[in-house]
Formats: sequence, C-alpha cells, structure tokens
Amino acid sequence: MTGTEATTEKSSTAFRLAYVPGVTPSKWARTWRERLPDVPLELIAASTAEAVEALRGDSADAGLVRLPIDRTGLSAIPLYTEATVVVVPKDHEVAAVDEVSVEDLADYIVLHPLDDCLEWGSPPLPGLPANERPATTSDAVELVAAGVGLLVVPQSLARLHHRRDLTYRPMSQDAPQSRVALSWPEEQTTDLMEEFIGIVRGRTVNSSRGRAQTPPTAQAKQSAKQPTKQATKQSAKQQRGDSGGGRKKPTSTAKSSSASASGRSGSGGAKGAKRGKPRGRA
Repeated sequence: MTGTEATTEKSSTAFRLAYVPGVTPSKWARTWRERLPDVPLELIAASTAEAVEALRGDSADAGLVRLPIDRTGLSAIPLYTEATVVVVPKDHEVAAVDEVSVEDLADYIVLHPLDDCLEWGSPPLPGLPANERPATTSDAVELVAAGVGLLVVPQSLARLHHRRDLTYRPMSQDAPQSRVALSWPEEQTTDLMEEFIGIVRGRTVNSSRGRAQTPPTAQAKQSAKQPTKQATKQSAKQQRGDSGGGRKKPTSTAKSSSASASGRSGSGGAKGAKRGKPRGRA
C-alpha cells in the first residue's frame, strides 16, 4: 500500500462516539464536521454500561458517559454537572412547590430504576420503597404517570422522557448530582481523539493541538510593526541633519576670512579718503 492510499484510508475512517441518554452531542458533532469534513463522525446511542463496554471492546473510540464508571484502562475528563429534579404528575402536591429536598420525599414512594445514574450513597434509599425496582428509567417514568411513585433523575433525562401529564421540580443541594464525562481507552489517545477533546473543551481551530502553529505573541507583533525607541530617535536625528545641512553656521575660518576682508576694505577706503582731502595752504 502506498503512502497516498494509506492517507486516504485513514481519512475515510469514521470516529465512533457513544453517548448515553440525555446527553446531546449535536453541537460538538457540528463542530467536528466543520473542522474534519473528510472524517465521518458515527454517533452510537447506548446506556452507560453499554458505552463502557463499547470502549473496552474497541467498538467505540470515545464515549459521553455519566460518572461514576469503572475507569480501569479508561481515561475520563469531567465536562459538566447536571441539575437534579424530581418527576411528578402535574396534579401532585409536590408540583406546587418551587424546590424539593431529599427529606421532603420521605413519605412518598420513590422509584429507583436499575439503570439509576445517581449516587445515593449507603442505603436506605430516599423515600418509601416500591414493590420492585423498574428495569429502566423509561419504565420508571411510565409508573410515575400511572401514579405509582415519584422519580429523581438528572434534568436532561426528565426532558428526554417528557410527557404532557408529568412535570418536574428542582431538588435542593442535598440531592446527588450527575456528572457527564468524556471517556476513551487510555492507550488510544490518537490524533482524532485529541481533536475531539479540543472540541468538547472549546478550543478554537488555531489552538487545537497539532492543527496550527502557535501564533506570535503580542510583543512580537508589536516589535514587527514598530521600530524601537532608539531606532526612531536615530532616524529622526539623521533626518534633521540631512534637511538642515544648508543652514549650518559658518565655521570660525569663514568668520575670520570675512572679518579680514572687511578690515581691508575699510582701511583702503579710509586711506583713499585721506589722500583725496586737499591740503590747506598757509
């Protein structure tokens, strides 16, 4: 295979990005397509467990996941923390308050699906337990709509599973929060991976690693545009010397010559005047 063929094959290889429910990679995907139009970005919807498995099994190059995860062999960069909300029926009494604490849930059945992405710490879980735990967050939302219980989730999941008969209220700071992170196999930090890291971190095209040379500093730009003070003074002095050459004061020699000539002229005139005066006779 020639070098040209290898480059073409590499540029056409897709970058595979797994992402968990509630996480929206569309903004980053648009930036990727603008900067690397020759490298397709393949988006793979998956649960956090499936995304981690895809990273370990080499079926995804990177993943947008919710922490915590088993980070053995994986690198992870936390990106942001999501707000936590409680999902309730619109006619529920909890819907009438502005904010809900964990303690406020003590008298209500709170559903904790098996794919719960919030870290509640040591048992018991908040609220009254349901007869059984729903398999997924989607199943739990259906049970909330049926009036079985309430559900505490990251706000993005509440929006993802929005229903007209349900609403949500923000939880206070005593509730756990979900952190979204970018993860990838730690031994596979490729150039494409570096590009995607730069995108999610908000780097510009010029500041992305390996994309462009470092621009000159402001000081270097200033030096290139303006001469130094010393050079400016020397140039101005030279210009004054060149333009004022015709107005130089006469030298001492010139002064002496001029005075001598004037003296001779004056003396001769006096003598001539003296000779021209008639002598008186006695």
